Amino acid sequence: MMGEKQLFAIRGAVQCRNEAADITDQVSGLYDEILRLNSLDEEAIVSVVFSVTGDLDEKNPAAALRQSGRAQNLALFAVQEARVKGGLERTIRVLIHCYLPPETEIRHSYRNGAEVLRPDRAP
Repeated sequence: MMGEKQLFAIRGAVQCRNEAADITDQVSGLYDEILRLNSLDEEAIVSVVFSVTGDLDEKNPAAALRQSGRAQNLALFAVQEARVKGGLERTIRVLIHCYLPPETEIRHSYRNGAEVLRPDRAP
């Protein structure tokens, strides 16, 4: 731990069209919302891991986020989501590791159709 901070993992997911511009827009929107919901500064982020369903092959979400001007100094990584029968298609998931005060109530974000993955987290 660093100072009076605790390591947290924040989850999120979004559905996208298989178009570079939409992937960039959706990933940037999801990232911005997670930062806003958790009053999170990029300086507190350790790493950002994306998983992508196999049907999204127009743009890497890590590259999309960086090219959008965000996360310039962060460790970003993207992997292909495990293929599962009946799984939600056109989906990018994110896991953000960050330091926040221990009393923080983490807020995850599921958007643009991905709410079905975690209805208990939907607004």
